[in-house]
Amino acid sequence: MHIALELEIPSDVRYIERVVEVVKHQCAQFAYPQRQCCLNIPVALSEALSNAILRGNGERANAHVQVKIDVTQYRLILEVLDEGDGFDFDECLNDPTEPANLEREDGRGLFLMTRLMDRIERFSNQGNVVRMTLRRHD
Repeated sequence: MHIALELEIPSDVRYIERVVEVVKHQCAQFAYPQRQCCLNIPVALSEALSNAILRGNGERANAHVQVKIDVTQYRLILEVLDEGDGFDFDECLNDPTEPANLEREDGRGLFLMTRLMDRIERFSNQGNVVRMTLRRHD
């Protein structure tokens, strides 16, 4: 079995929790492990959505964020598309545990995403897209 969903939300952080709940529910349907449903997915997706809303769309009220969900019993693929110009993934990826970065407020979300998901990709497709892949780990 395979589930594919596409959501479009206003560029408003109040919608993040609803999107996370939809994704968690789909993964629960495939009996994904508790840790992945309660930690990996919610934290990584929340970070990707908040980055899209706050940084990509610059909190513009008329902008939108699209979320594509593709889940099977073996893996989850999430794509978060904003209307921004994009960013250099490697340049923005900082290790917040390094002494030079301890007081920085940026970069923590990407750091968490790379630690909680198996693969993170960034590309442009009529906007900025972050694709996250999580393999089921039992």
